[in-house]
This record gives sequence, C-alpha cells and structure tokens, in this order.
Amino acid sequence: MEGVTLSPREQKRLMLLGEVERGQMVVTEAAVLAGRSVRQVRRWLAAWRERGPAGIAHGNRGRSPPNAITAAVRGQVKGLAAGKYAGLNLCHLTDLLAEREGLVVSRSSVRRIVVAAGLERPRKRRAPRHRRRRDRFPREGMLLQVDGSHHDWLEGRGPWLTLIGAVDDATGKVPYALFREQEDSRGYLRLLEGIVRRQGMPLAVYHDRCGVFVATLPRPAEETPGIAVAPWREHPAPTQFGRVLKELDIESVISRSPQARGRIERLWGTFQGRLVAELRLAGACRLGEANQVLAGFVAGYNRRFAVPAACSEVAWRRPAPDFRYQDYFCFKHRRVVGTDNVVRHENQRFQVLPCHGRSSYARLEVEVREHLDGQVSIYYHGQRLETTPAPLEATAVRRSAAIKAPHLLGRPLRAPEIDHPWRRWVHRPTRNNTEVTQSLTS
Repeated sequence: MEGVTLSPREQKRLMLLGEVERGQMVVTEAAVLAGRSVRQVRRWLAAWRERGPAGIAHGNRGRSPPNAITAAVRGQVKGLAAGKYAGLNLCHLTDLLAEREGLVVSRSSVRRIVVAAGLERPRKRRAPRHRRRRDRFPREGMLLQVDGSHHDWLEGRGPWLTLIGAVDDATGKVPYALFREQEDSRGYLRLLEGIVRRQGMPLAVYHDRCGVFVATLPRPAEETPGIAVAPWREHPAPTQFGRVLKELDIESVISRSPQARGRIERLWGTFQGRLVAELRLAGACRLGEANQVLAGFVAGYNRRFAVPAACSEVAWRRPAPDFRYQDYFCFKHRRVVGTDNVVRHENQRFQVLPCHGRSSYARLEVEVREHLDGQVSIYYHGQRLETTPAPLEATAVRRSAAIKAPHLLGRPLRAPEIDHPWRRWVHRPTRNNTEVTQSLTS
C-alpha cells in the first residue's frame, strides 16, 4: 500500500470527517470548522470512504487549473459590470455577457469577479427562515469564543480596565483571561499564548469584526459632492492576530452580530456581577492586583459553571516539543535594510553585523519581530541576525536634544528687523562691485 503524507490542515480535515462518520458532528458544523462549504465537506467524506486518507489530498496539488479564467476576460467582465451593465443582478449580467458580448462565463465566476472588484450589487429581499438554537460542539477545544469587555471593574478605585477572555463552546469553561488597559492586539496575543501553554491549540476561534481580527479600510470623514468615495470595507491583508491564527492552523470565524456570540456575552454579564464583587472584597485598585484576583476567580468559575461535553475526548492540539512560542506570539514587520546595513523600526535603529556567511545585508528584505516582552529581533530567511544599536541620524539627534535640553541649541532664532541691512540690500548681477559697496555704505 502506497503511503500518503498529509499536511496539518489535511490532518485536521481528516479528524473532522472522523467525527462526522461516528455521528458526533453534523456536516454543517464540520464545514464551519474547516472553513469550506457543506458541498465540499461532503465531497471529502465521499473520497475518504472510497480511497481512505489518500482521498483527502487533492489530486491537482501544485497544478494550475486548465479552465482558469484569464486576466483579460476578468478585466472585461469587471469593466462591463461597473459601466455598461451596472446595477444588474448576477443572473441577468451573465446572460447579457454571453448574448451580446460573447463572454461565456458561469454565474458563479461572474459573482467571484464582481465581489473581488468590490462592486455593489442590488439588494435582494430574502424570505424569512426558521431559526433554532445552535447545539454545542461535541468536544472541548473545537471552538473558542473570544471577546473583550471594557467596564468599570474596579468601581472607581482605579482606571477602567478591559477584560479579555475566551470561553469554550462545548463546556463553557474559561481557559484563560487577563485584564488590560485597553483592547489591543498585544492583549489578544497574550490571551492566545496563555491558552496554548495551558490547554493547546483549538480548531477554530469565533470573534467579532474588531480591528484586531479584521483589517478595514478607513471610513471617509466627509463626502465631497461630485467626487466618488470608495465604500468602507474589509481589507484582504491579515492582521497580526490573524497571521498567528494562520500560522497555527486555527480557523478564524467571524460573527455578524453579538447574538451569535451569546455564550461569551452572557459570560461578561456573569463576570460583571461576580468578579466586580470579588475585586472589591480583595481591595484591588491596580492592574496587577486585578489579574491576581482574576486567576483564582476563573478556576472557581470553571468548577461552578462548566458543563460536561457530549464527547469525553478533547480536540486540543498540543504543540510539538520543539515549539518556540516567541517565534509565533509576536509582531512581525517587513523592512528593507539600508545601504549602511541599518534597519529602522519605529524610533529605533539596528546595525546588522556580518553573520551566517554574509558580510552585508544591504537592500535585502528582513523580518523584524517585536516580542511581547519588548525585545526586538531581526530575521532573514528564518535565521536570526546579529545586531547592535545604531547611532541616530543628525536630524533625530537634534530633535531629541531640542526636546530634552533646548538651552543647548543656543539662543533662539529671531527674524531681522524691518530696517536691517539684510532687508534693504538686493543683489543685482548687472551692477558692479563698486556700486554695491556704495549702496551699502550710503
């Protein structure tokens, strides 16, 4: 029997198909965790039943599809949908492209081109459908709901804090939580790192449309008549938190309303009633004291309110023994090394030293990693470079000196008076030196 090697993503799909086959999960839930449609999950299930694990690996891996739409055809469809046939629905647009323009493209392909171009489509009113309460996922670690709650947790004894936490969908347990001054990416990275260290990596994370999870284009401040302004929309580039989820193969699921994340919204209601009282009884007034009280409160909450999962097996994925947490839970930025082998990052300058068999890294793109403890390291092709602090430029030195010790820069500059000779004298190249001298002495 010929062996087959599956990637971590395909291994996760194989585990989900096993849950569906044993009846512990429905196809719809597996599609949400895999990030694919229900039809695709059913295809995987049929291939797995027929050929085993080899059916999970795609046969066209690494090959470009022969029926791919060319860039020229995409440009024509995009231009016609935005100009001549603007405002038409997708089915009508597909028919007109085939009848009048000779562009035979499927409706689904037309939809993908229109959506990728960001073109507005006529709004369709759908018939109301029946809604029902969603069942919990059967295994612990399949889905985590994460969110932040900005509240007066200290009841005026200190500043307002933001509680960032997660709740398991299957059991209602809180794997980790922490207080922060504000809801930011650094706090969510610390949250995810704490979860991975204590429990493992979940299969999926359920979150809202906060800028920490979804990058967005800025909304225009005001619209000028006669000037078209691009609508506000999600940006395709991932955020720092989204990059970490992708590197750890954790599916990112976006909720469209707070009601969809009912478990964590109810969790904040419970915490705002019970945790506030615990903080008051402990006399917590600062951020560090609040985190100390929170650690003990979370353990008691899990013992009191957690429910058993439908399946006793857990879905947490433990990291490998050589897993380096600092390589994942950090901020990564792309920078180009200057001709003097200096890398700029915010207000810092790093001098790259010769290492790894290279004497210079000028004009090469490197990766600057800003770790959660404040340290900064520079990598090139996965290898850490040796660096040392570089001196600042002259402009930066003067700016720093002006802020710290303005008296060292000398007397402040003053504009010359109205009757100053600099204001009266005008240089005229046609006049000789004698005339210029006489004009100055007169």
